[in-house]
Amino acid sequence: MPQSDGIAARVKDVIAWQFAIDRNRLSKSARLFEDLGLDSMDSVELVMALEVEFDGEVPDKDISQIKTVGDVIHAVNIYFAPPDSAA
Repeated sequence: MPQSDGIAARVKDVIAWQFAIDRNRLSKSARLFEDLGLDSMDSVELVMALEVEFDGEVPDKDISQIKTVGDVIHAVNIYFAPPDSAA
């Protein structure tokens, strides 16, 4: 799963850069609100940054389900998968 590891690294880079959070705090189980101190506006900014970074879109209805760094990585893998990955 090297590609998945690359996506996880890119997601963590986006979060670290966007919110000035030490990358070492970004375990998959780290909760965005409780552990990392993000708020609802930050979650909107995060989704926007991910949409730019990965050139795609997360449906609004699914944004509220993203609660941890692992959830973010999972969402990127679902919504921003390369078109040929289903082959």
